[in-house]
Amino acid sequence: MRIDIITVLPEMLNSPLSCSILKRAQDKGLADIQIHNLRDYSTNKHRRVDDYPFGGEAGMVLQVEPVDRAISTLKEQRTYDEIIYTSPDGETFNQKIANTLSLKENIIILCGHYKGIDYRIREHLITREISIGDYVLTGGELAAAVISDAIIRLIPGAIGDEQSALSDSFQDNLLAPPVYTRPAEYKGWKVPEVLLSGHEQKINEWKHSEAVERTTRLRPDLLK
Repeated sequence: MRIDIITVLPEMLNSPLSCSILKRAQDKGLADIQIHNLRDYSTNKHRRVDDYPFGGEAGMVLQVEPVDRAISTLKEQRTYDEIIYTSPDGETFNQKIANTLSLKENIIILCGHYKGIDYRIREHLITREISIGDYVLTGGELAAAVISDAIIRLIPGAIGDEQSALSDSFQDNLLAPPVYTRPAEYKGWKVPEVLLSGHEQKINEWKHSEAVERTTRLRPDLLK
């Protein structure tokens, strides 16, 4: 999988995309993340990529030309399955979307910034708009990192134990059950006996029951 991220703040992405599972996936050749500075596609001598909005509102808006030039340049090199814009008013990102995107080969993520982007970009260039929550960030860089992380960890081979990803929260619309490790008792706090029993069926039943209970209590909306 290849993910091309277009941003005005590439330095915000270098660290989160170059460590842990994402680094290992790239080292193995399972994923290729390329960060592109939008200013490199500006025709302005000062590398400016934003301007004041028509209509007199406050804030600055990313211009259509540099974005179009960046996307067009990338599309000359390969075919993209999705061109995503990180936007507060996009569809809310969830595990189902992450699963779907993890099956794609090539994705572009355009990071929103300032007051937003020229709407013609959204009308003519973007195929999907995604939000990571009902709040506003300084820019879409952190959202792009979140989306990339959630997608890449699902690629077979990215995680040492692939079954681990399948048992994550939200994979079956349930929160994950509680997990414990050694020691079995600490300060009188004990691990549930069933987990020490070695009885696989009973352990699986306990895990499912706990997952349902936690979801019902903490995220009942998932059960709808």
